[in-house]
Amino acid sequence: MVMSLAVLLIPIALLLTFYRLVLDGDKPISVDAAPTFQEAQRANIFPVLVPQGLSDDWHTSTATFRRAENGATLRVGYVDPDKDPLQLVQSSVPSDTLLPTELTKEAKPLGNFRTSSGVWRWYSTRPGEKALVMADQTRTIVIVGKTDQDNFETLAGSLR
Repeated sequence: MVMSLAVLLIPIALLLTFYRLVLDGDKPISVDAAPTFQEAQRANIFPVLVPQGLSDDWHTSTATFRRAENGATLRVGYVDPDKDPLQLVQSSVPSDTLLPTELTKEAKPLGNFRTSSGVWRWYSTRPGEKALVMADQTRTIVIVGKTDQDNFETLAGSLR
């Protein structure tokens, strides 16, 4: 019986090793977000901030721009260097409508963080998640995810 299992397990182990090492099977799938950022900028509904200077360890996993009756929303999903998910949301939807949807109604402000693009406010959101929010008269920017504070601050600081 051991020999029968070995005949099955050895090829499976070899295929799994090949998939992970040669084909980069554990690497996140990346998409090009540039066309989506350009679409949002061309729409000229709100000033769009684009991340600049993120290291190659950051991967863009999704990118969408949608218009709705109450405004437009740009969503870009990232996988940070720690392999944790983060989502960048930029929207012209009013903050009082957007924030309960993105952060839940139970979100609580925790403190502030300053970058060259402005002052951000920390929020606790769903269990295990945090968020950074910056709002002005024309748009609201939200970074939400399950990662450490340094990765939030890196993404927020890269927006220009």
